[in-house]
Amino acid sequence: MKILVCISSVPDTTAKINFTADGKLFDKTGVQFVINPHDEISLNKAIDLQEKLGATVTIVTVGDASVDPVMRKALAIGANDGIRVDSEAKDDFFVATQIAKIVKEGGYDLILAGKESIDYNGGAVPGFIAAILDYAFVNASIGLELEGSTAKVVREIDGGKETIEVALPVVIAGQKGLVEESAIRIPNMRGIMQARTKQINVVASESTESKVEIVGFEKPVERGNVTLIDKDNVAELVRLLHEEAKVI
Repeated sequence: MKILVCISSVPDTTAKINFTADGKLFDKTGVQFVINPHDEISLNKAIDLQEKLGATVTIVTVGDASVDPVMRKALAIGANDGIRVDSEAKDDFFVATQIAKIVKEGGYDLILAGKESIDYNGGAVPGFIAAILDYAFVNASIGLELEGSTAKVVREIDGGKETIEVALPVVIAGQKGLVEESAIRIPNMRGIMQARTKQINVVASESTESKVEIVGFEKPVERGNVTLIDKDNVAELVRLLHEEAKVI
């Protein structure tokens, strides 16, 4: 059993976000980067399967050498090795094309990813990978068990859950619930030391036309001052909603 886990390097949720002066790029100055939380959940599920089934777990990401520390953390969690496509992650289709090539060359049985990254929230990469490879795809997964060449997947849907059985190989996008929060692994000293000797294979990117042109980024409008109203003063609340907020 060969498992490939797609991970991305994203700004820590506590980081202060800024853009370059022309508004075309994210300003990385002073920003701490971490494993995308949804990807980390899927990685932990892969490590569970590694322990239960003796599977090998490989991580893959698209990026330059600056993402290596995040990859080392993923290796410290328990992945066997890593592959880095040496290129800027230009857009979802570009990233998916690079990863699909890795899947074809590596013959992986199960491809795990997070349902989306928390920086751009595109949520398109796992689906694109499946489409390029003509593999089955299950999104928003909150449960996964393997029985031979079949994956039994539980996914979240509006108002409930859906259980699907699908033949391998398959692309599965995980989210919160795929593993228990209490079971999320934190790298220990042994894992960190072992990660230093694990191999990260750096490969050249596949030439692919970019499908997206960045016009510009801008921050949301800052929130105004808060007006506190006594809970019994309904008339004043209605007046403010009508005259100032203009929502009624």
